[in-house]
Amino acid sequence: MLNKDNIPVHVAIIMDGNGRWAKSRMMPRIMGHNAGLKAMKEIVKKADSLGIKYLTVYAFSTENWKRSEEEVSGIFKLLVSYVASELRELQENNVKVHVLGRWRELPDEAVKSLERLLSGTKEDTGLQLNIALNYGSRDEITEAAKILAGRVADGEIDPHDITERDVAEALYTGREAIPDPDLLIRTSGELRLSNYLLWQLAYSEMIFTDTYWPDFTPDEFEKAIEEYQERSRRFGGRK
Repeated sequence: MLNKDNIPVHVAIIMDGNGRWAKSRMMPRIMGHNAGLKAMKEIVKKADSLGIKYLTVYAFSTENWKRSEEEVSGIFKLLVSYVASELRELQENNVKVHVLGRWRELPDEAVKSLERLLSGTKEDTGLQLNIALNYGSRDEITEAAKILAGRVADGEIDPHDITERDVAEALYTGREAIPDPDLLIRTSGELRLSNYLLWQLAYSEMIFTDTYWPDFTPDEFEKAIEEYQERSRRFGGRK
């Protein structure tokens, strides 16, 4: 039974298994990504209805450029289509969208669509949907180190005085005051983080499911929240 008084503030998801879902059905991989977008739409609705404040999804990593040109191009076309079809509904549901990563390095049409998405939802005050695009956690941490090095060079801060909070605030999430995830969910049976939110997930609960992302339903999402609620979070301490 879901405890409405113990809903995680922030849930992060690695939406994995789109390609294998399509392959198992003898479909092109891009059909799996299309099905994955539909699944994401339903999970966003469910997260909002449960009272989750932040939902962060791993949509395209810095390593995904290694995939075929056809697949990468298809993913960005789906992104453009998603913005065109879902912007109004996101606005109607008061969902604010933020993008993590080097998204301005994406193809021009995708960048313009994202700018429209960000502008169109910036005044919304409900669920914040963070989309990690052209994102890699090591890249994020490296960039944070450069920011802190710049502050040191400018005499703004002594290197010996740098704190964990300073590092956290220099990350993409910290710049937007996004709290660390309480829960990470990864679909498709893989048991790794794949360069995703490495700093932020230090004390997050983690749930791994064999379900491919396109088959990950709102009911399964709710069951993951229920499993999270059964755990005792100690943050390195003892209880």
